[in-house]
Amino acid sequence: MFYQKSLITLISIALLSGCASAGRYHDDTEYYDEPSFNQFTDTARVLRVKPIYETVTINEPETRCWNEQVNHSGHRSSTPVIAGAILGGVVGNQFGGGRGKDAMTVAGAILGGSIGNDIRHSQPVGGSVTMERHCETVDNYHEVNERVGYNVKYRYNGNDFWTRTASDPGEYIRVSVSVSPLD
Repeated sequence: MFYQKSLITLISIALLSGCASAGRYHDDTEYYDEPSFNQFTDTARVLRVKPIYETVTINEPETRCWNEQVNHSGHRSSTPVIAGAILGGVVGNQFGGGRGKDAMTVAGAILGGSIGNDIRHSQPVGGSVTMERHCETVDNYHEVNERVGYNVKYRYNGNDFWTRTASDPGEYIRVSVSVSPLD
């Protein structure tokens, strides 16, 4: 039984000492096991800044307008055609006999309608001319080189590094430094 208590005590001490070595002591009296204690910010000297450009397609729509002359024709009456056909039919009916009378009526109506149509087209048509404004939107695509960021070379603690930034950092750039043991 004594050996069991001793063995349990030794195992407990070993486990606790292993946990203690995984963290960090501050001022040799307090133990910390948080990653934020292993990080800090500093500044590094910027060695080179190179702008990064990309070709971007841009659409700048343009509205184009013009005036156009439009003729509005008036309505031509069909009355001369109808009157000519009736009159021609009546006149044609006066000639011939039997079946010939019917043929003369039809021929007279066709001739009268044709004459009425000619009269209809010889009359001036009342219409108007107006100016109408027409517009359309036309796409104008063109390419431009647009700055999208910067490649930055900097030196920290004797080592050179590259990063990409949205703006020019100037002579110095802030860096986040993380320290951890290498076992």
